[in-house]
Amino acid sequence: MGAGGVGGLIGARLAHAGCDVSFIARGSHLAAMREHGLRLESSVGNVHLPRPRVTDDPATIGPVDIVIFSVKLWDTETAARAMLPLIGPETGVISLQNGVTKDDILRPLVGEKALMGGVAYMGTAIARPGVIQHTGTVQRVVFGEYDGRRSRRAEALLEWCRKAGLDAAISDDIRRTLWEKFAFLVGMAAVTATIRLPIGPIRSHPLTREFYLDAMREAAAVGRAHGVRLPQNFAEERMAFVDTLPATMTASLQLDLERGNRLEVEWLSGSVVELGAAAGVPTPIHRAARDILILHAQGRKA
Repeated sequence: MGAGGVGGLIGARLAHAGCDVSFIARGSHLAAMREHGLRLESSVGNVHLPRPRVTDDPATIGPVDIVIFSVKLWDTETAARAMLPLIGPETGVISLQNGVTKDDILRPLVGEKALMGGVAYMGTAIARPGVIQHTGTVQRVVFGEYDGRRSRRAEALLEWCRKAGLDAAISDDIRRTLWEKFAFLVGMAAVTATIRLPIGPIRSHPLTREFYLDAMREAAAVGRAHGVRLPQNFAEERMAFVDTLPATMTASLQLDLERGNRLEVEWLSGSVVELGAAAGVPTPIHRAARDILILHAQGRKA
């Protein structure tokens, strides 16, 4: 549900491996996929699906085993209502969107039984209609049930992901996994979008490196205040990982800012500010990031 960067890559890999995949898209991306197929451009293996099953109407597909939900955050409620025909008695719904409030929005719409948690680690974007560009080599996805059990549907998806060459895992504490991803991502998004550079120069300069660390420290402190088991040295551990990433890597928030697209800043740094205020945790870095970017949040056209 949402065949953009993340959904397009995962769907293309799964379909190429023989999994029965349907793509739900819209606009020029949908038209291009119908006419020319879906193409994934990646240094770890290109994929071309000449005739993918693609539609803009979930009702034409009917109930499925798993829904990979990967629309932009502002489309969550509308897309969730549209995808209800996909949900049967045993269907799992996994949101791979950014943020930590996404599942709180989905839960009352799709139901507690259907909802699973998930995160994706990959640099992707729609390069042009019908074409997904994968930056770097990371294509990791982690998912799990909120009660921590290893369900049959989670095990089945894990098997397919591994067949497809994805670095996949099941989490027994998916809420913690969500916050680990969020604290890392929201730090990268805040600093790359406000500085308007990729991570290479940011991690290399002592002042911007500390700025990056502080952004992750703030988010982790907010998570801990809400009962999430994040280690005290979370930011330092993540920065060691950042040092292994390509210098050209950036966050989708910065790419959207450069392209004049609508921004998810209200669900990223904005969520850190709101959740921090609720728990009494100061968040000056993310408040500054939100306030710097807020006039760009609706995109250049607006």
